[in-house]
Amino acid sequence: MIYFARWKILLILGVCFFGLVFASPNLFREDALEGLPDWLPHKNINLGLDLQGGSHLLLEVEVNAVIRERLESLVDSVRVTLRKARIGYKNLGVEEQGVTFNLVDPSALAKARELVAALDTDMAFSGTEGGQIRLVYTEQALNERSRLAVEQSIEIVRRRIDETGTREPTIQRQGTDRILVQLPGVKDPERIKKLLGKTAKLNFHLVDLTTTADEARAGRIPPGSVLLPSDDTGGDGMPIPYVIRKRVMLSGDTLVDAQPTFEDAQPVVFFKFDSLGARKFGEITKNNIGKPFAIVLDGRVISAPVIRSAILGGSGIISGRFTVQQVQDLALLLRAGALPAPLTILEERTVGPGLGADSIRAGKIACILGLVLVVVFMVGIYGRFGLMANVGLAVNMVLIAAALSLLQATLTLPGIAGIVLTIGMAVDANVLIFERIREEARAGRTPISAIDSGYQRALTTIIDSNLTTFIAALLLFLFGSGPVKGFAVTLSIGLMTSMFTAIMVTRLIMVAWLRRSKPTALPL
Repeated sequence: MIYFARWKILLILGVCFFGLVFASPNLFREDALEGLPDWLPHKNINLGLDLQGGSHLLLEVEVNAVIRERLESLVDSVRVTLRKARIGYKNLGVEEQGVTFNLVDPSALAKARELVAALDTDMAFSGTEGGQIRLVYTEQALNERSRLAVEQSIEIVRRRIDETGTREPTIQRQGTDRILVQLPGVKDPERIKKLLGKTAKLNFHLVDLTTTADEARAGRIPPGSVLLPSDDTGGDGMPIPYVIRKRVMLSGDTLVDAQPTFEDAQPVVFFKFDSLGARKFGEITKNNIGKPFAIVLDGRVISAPVIRSAILGGSGIISGRFTVQQVQDLALLLRAGALPAPLTILEERTVGPGLGADSIRAGKIACILGLVLVVVFMVGIYGRFGLMANVGLAVNMVLIAAALSLLQATLTLPGIAGIVLTIGMAVDANVLIFERIREEARAGRTPISAIDSGYQRALTTIIDSNLTTFIAALLLFLFGSGPVKGFAVTLSIGLMTSMFTAIMVTRLIMVAWLRRSKPTALPL
């Protein structure tokens, strides 16, 4: 344990040097590091929601809306299929999470079953001799669609948050249909809520010119059409509704890009389709020149321009009475994609930066006080060896800061508690070693023999105690959430760095002192 190979000495010094390099950006403000080259260390420790303020949201995915939409789509498919097969039916509609209808001729039950059951293999078919038919999803199919809806919602939420430039957001699933979103440093939580609250389902429809808005308000809406509100207002300041065809001419699923821009000094959104969408868009505009084309977002007409000519390039512009911020948010929503189901905000908490500053101040005081007490204790009990242990403790703190910066781990208030705990535990290994060395010296061993034997016999105990603590920290990280994970991360990093500094750094300092001073008695 006394002998150090040259490569081992270089490795220890190299780890300490790079630890100092990667920890050094935390001594400067982030804006002072922006001009540095990318190859230089420039990452600071990320502060969590409780330290720098931000927004905490708990969202619920309305899974039933996905099932309802699918059932309504199935109703249209059943209608088309039965009409093509010339099978008479009545009372077709959605009822209690299923599609029901009655056959005019009950003898056509077998044929209807064969045609309808093929529309969706996840549906369970049931029919009576009287011609009453019901299609419902199996329990397995419902669970699978719910799971996919939540997973897709998490991905869309992540895309929208990433587009806003928020650093280190926490987006994770809670329970079966809930999403936890934590956004450190967010200064405008209302904007985030609006972005997450919109489904952003974009569709293109033709406007029904056979019926006026007044006739539609009076209830005279033709079959296959629907009355929708719009962002346009009339002379009286009231929104102008549009009567549009229910048939979706083109879906926003084929969009590949959307960017905010300006046209005639007005903010607009430039959008572009993929090859399939571009072909459909070109055919629609070619066949409907002179007709208004409604752009519908989440059941509201945001623009209804008149088609002047065929648009064959697969791109277009959404214009309206938009502000610059509204255009940027609309482009963001379209780029990120539509949510499969609406999101409901169940819980909202906003942490002010002032509260985070108080937490940081309290954490600093705790760290400094703990460090001072440990340093004084080690020097008072072990003298010169205590000073060596304190040097290792300082290196340990540097390595923890470097690891948090390099891994971009998020430091939370419980994480600071983990660092304070690490300060105490970091010298625990040295205490075991020094006490063992003291016992060996009392038994009559020479200084070199006592130190060598002390390290050898204490090593097993040190590894044992740190390994059990590391297992506990690992379990906290795997099964904990939020603040508990932050505590587990800093504790785990502190355990690894304290093992390195106690077994390698402090021992190297002690061996160097032995070789230089060649003491006849140990200063314990």
